[in-house]
Amino acid sequence: MNTTVSEIDHIKEMLPVLPETALHELRTFVDYLADRERRRKELVERVLKAEKSPETIRCATPDEFIQAIMSADNVEN
Repeated sequence: MNTTVSEIDHIKEMLPVLPETALHELRTFVDYLADRERRRKELVERVLKAEKSPETIRCATPDEFIQAIMSADNVEN
């Protein structure tokens, strides 16, 4: 994380000044940001894993991509 201790301390100092509604909004927003970051990390991990997989199929066009998906669905069923 690039957040410094002084930035965190500054945020902590501001919290007691905020009304309860603002604290609720802040909590909701922070939860949203944390969820987005968690999802981003999961996506990066999946993409990196897929790139390392020998089964990765390279597609030059969206039509090829859709065809690869349809073919994969047929194999699984």
